[in-house]
Amino acid sequence: MPHILVDHDATLREFLDTRRFAHELHALAAKTVDGITIESCKTRFRCVEEVVIAHDAPRQALIHVDFAILPGRTTETKTALGQAVLDLVRAHTAAATQLTVHASVEVRDLDAAYTKHVTPAGTER
Repeated sequence: MPHILVDHDATLREFLDTRRFAHELHALAAKTVDGITIESCKTRFRCVEEVVIAHDAPRQALIHVDFAILPGRTTETKTALGQAVLDLVRAHTAAATQLTVHASVEVRDLDAAYTKHVTPAGTER
């Protein structure tokens, strides 16, 4: 926890340094939400080859961050995290000046049935 999924349009590939973004995102989450550590953050990126926005206007791009955390955080905490993540997304896509970038973030609770297990390296599986 948290599980972070970043879907982004292929047109953003040349502008978005995913590793740098993830490192900054993890630090931001740990700073913003009690109980989140950098070591607990897991981010996946999916580059979407085709996106249709509105009536297929040219030079449009999409990036959406789905940020799933354990339940129990206040709405205010989730809102603050969402806005901070959106600000980070905007900073990391600012160089895409030839594109209209549609950026969004959803901070949501993981389901109560969420479970996990971590097997440390060097141990039997």
